[in-house]
Amino acid sequence: MKTTRADPQPADFTDVRATNLAVVLRHLRANGPSSRASIAASTGLNKATVSSLTGHLIEQRLLRETGLSGNRIGRPGTALALDGSAYAAIGLQVAADRLTALALDFAGDQLLLWHRALALPGDPAGAAGRSVSAIAALAQRAASRVRQQGRQVLGITVAVPGLVEEGGTVRLSPPLGWSDLDLRGLLSGSLRQPDLDIAVANQASLAALAELRHNGDPRLDLTYVSGASGVEAGIVADGRLLHGARGFTGQIGRFTLGPAGAPTLADLAGIEPLVRRALPGSDPESHTDLAPAVEEVAIRARTGDPATLAALRDTGGHLGQGLALLANLVNPEIIVLGDHYAALAEWILPAAEAELARNTLAPAAGGARLTTSALGLHAAALGGAVSHLDRIDTGSLPARG
Repeated sequence: MKTTRADPQPADFTDVRATNLAVVLRHLRANGPSSRASIAASTGLNKATVSSLTGHLIEQRLLRETGLSGNRIGRPGTALALDGSAYAAIGLQVAADRLTALALDFAGDQLLLWHRALALPGDPAGAAGRSVSAIAALAQRAASRVRQQGRQVLGITVAVPGLVEEGGTVRLSPPLGWSDLDLRGLLSGSLRQPDLDIAVANQASLAALAELRHNGDPRLDLTYVSGASGVEAGIVADGRLLHGARGFTGQIGRFTLGPAGAPTLADLAGIEPLVRRALPGSDPESHTDLAPAVEEVAIRARTGDPATLAALRDTGGHLGQGLALLANLVNPEIIVLGDHYAALAEWILPAAEAELARNTLAPAAGGARLTTSALGLHAAALGGAVSHLDRIDTGSLPARG
C-alpha cells in the first residue's frame, strides 16, 4: 500500500539537513511564531543548528522575523513566523456542476477562492475537451493573480472525482463522463509552463489532506467521506495518505449493501439519490449546482416534512452501514463527513452513528468518532493547495524563480 511518505533510505548530509528543516517548519506550522530558543527547546535541535536552519529559511523567504517573543523566562527573543509573501500554491476542484480555484500563501492564508459554473456537454469527448479548456483557463487566471501579487507559484493540483493515477491520468470518472484522460498532460500542454508543478489527484484524498491540516494532529488516523459525486473516501493512516498500488483507494460507493445485484452505497447514500427521494419530481442531474437542492432539503427537514425526514434518516442509516465496513477495515480515529453531508448532518448523523456502532466489530465502533467537516464545498481545492505546502514542510525547498 503506497502512502505519501517514502520508505527510509540511507541518509547523507543533505537528507539530514532536509529533515531538520522539516522539523523547524512543522514546529512553526503547528505552534505559530516562536523564538529560536523555543524552537531548539521544543524540537531537541541545538541552538547553533536552529540558528543556521532559520537563517537559511529567512534567506529563502520562507520565514520572517516578527518582533520580540515573550513566551519564555528571561530576556525575550526575536520571534520567527512562516512568511507568506514569496510563495503560494493553487488547488482546483472539478465537479459535475462547478469549478473551484483556491490559492494559499506559504503561511497558509487564503489568497483567493473562485467558483465557476461548469455545464458538461452530453458528448463525453466534447465534455472532456471543453472541461480541460475551462480548467486550464481558470488555472491560468489564478496563477496570474498570484504572480501579480509578487508570489511564485509552487504548483497547481487538480482534484477530480473517480480513479486517478499518480501520473495524473483520470482512468475513470463517472460523474464527469471521463475515461483514460491524461488530464495532467493536457493541462501542461495548455498552460505551456514547463517549470510549473502540475498534479491531478482524487478529490476525497485531497479533502482528507485538508482535514488533516485543519485538525492540527499530523499523525492522525482520519477518513474523509464525500457524497457529492457518488460516495468516496480519502483515507489517512498515521498521518499518511493511502494511495494503493495505482492510486485507486477510497471507492467505497461501490460497496454493495446486500446480495449480488443489490444497490450500492452510492445508490443508497449518495447526495443525488437523496435529493431524488427528498424532493419528488426533482432531477439532480439537471441542476447546475446541487447546493440549492440540498438547501431545499434542509428547509423541508426544518419544517418537519415527514417524507424528507424519512429520506434523510434512510440515507444516514445506509451511510452508517457503509462506514462500518470501512471502520472494520482501516479503524480510523475520526470519520469526517464532508461537502453536502455536512450541511445535512443534523438529520443524517443520528442514524449514521447508530448503524456505525451496530455494525462495527470492535467495541464502541472501534473508537471511530463520526463528525462533520467545517471546510465547506471546497475542501478538495484546499487540499490541492495544501499538498504543495506539505512538500515544502518536508524540507524540500522550492527553487527560487
